[in-house]
Amino acid sequence: MIIATPKEIKTHEYRVGLTPSCVKSFVARGHTVLVEKDAGLNTSFSNEEYQDAGATILSDRQKLYDDAEMIIKVKEPIRPEYDLLHDGQILYTYLHLAANQELTAVLLDKNITAIAYETIETPVGALPCLKPMSEIAGRLAVQEGAKYLEKPFGGRGILLGGVPGIQRGKVAILGGGVAGTNACKIAVGIGADVTILDISSDRLAYLDDIFGPRINTLYSNDCNIEKICAESDVIIGTVLVHGAKAPRLIRKEHLAIMKQGAVLVDVSIDQGGCIETSVPTTHDDPIYVIDDIVHYCVANMPGAVALSSTLALTSTTLHYGLIIAELGPLNACKSSSDIALGMNCPQGKCTYQGVAESHDIPYTPLETLL
Repeated sequence: MIIATPKEIKTHEYRVGLTPSCVKSFVARGHTVLVEKDAGLNTSFSNEEYQDAGATILSDRQKLYDDAEMIIKVKEPIRPEYDLLHDGQILYTYLHLAANQELTAVLLDKNITAIAYETIETPVGALPCLKPMSEIAGRLAVQEGAKYLEKPFGGRGILLGGVPGIQRGKVAILGGGVAGTNACKIAVGIGADVTILDISSDRLAYLDDIFGPRINTLYSNDCNIEKICAESDVIIGTVLVHGAKAPRLIRKEHLAIMKQGAVLVDVSIDQGGCIETSVPTTHDDPIYVIDDIVHYCVANMPGAVALSSTLALTSTTLHYGLIIAELGPLNACKSSSDIALGMNCPQGKCTYQGVAESHDIPYTPLETLL
């Protein structure tokens, strides 16, 4: 199979879909790998390293897309890339289609076979290709929240860890999954007063066992969400519903009860956001203020630490990519239930129910195509 990795063009997206090590793995199995010139420079991978691994370097992006049978990216295609995709192509990347009706329509119209990193799921419910980025985004969320809590950025002027003799800053985390747990680790580590909310009593019990008296745990309900809105200096939203839009847990009216200069960090923004006033931002212009509340809603947070993120991501995506390249996408779905759950749009059909429901389009069970 001819596999291609283009240079990401989303604002301040520095990650790359394949490392030279990944290229070597594909080439060793007889596949051809095309890499756009300078695709890996921002992650410290030179064109020469890709060539030494067996890739062909192309400076013509149109030719790269034209020749490729499978495109391996990091972020979902954006408008300038839509026309580059061609009928029957395989697209393997983060997609977040439930929050992107326009891209969903493009993929269906072009008969793109789209496999989403974020919906590849193991039999025990783990999301192996989402996990490393959730870990990084969760950890970054506290760093960013702490930074934008500083007065020059419009924040309250609070040091989250405090110093002897003053009260520590209060951090609330919505969601106790991978991102939420990693946010909790960093928030506890810097000495903040941390509260984490979840709807699962089992998850709260697990977090209580791990962190003990260093955190507070609360059931996620309307009453407790209002409570943390009124008390917190930083609120981090990490809620995830597999393959569907995130629920809006913090509503616009909650902003009126928050402290002036408090910070909202919406890690869920890729899936539409769990804060009603959230809109996607970029690393160029990461924050905005509504009702004196600072919002940080960068949709590709891990892109800021591109080398760490690329190495963490490709360590999990490579395994499934090799299976797809070896067997073809539909046979790969027959072989791996993980990949079958990652399949969102084969042959112009939507086979992921959460995406179909989000956009009110026909849902086709994948089994009918296998």
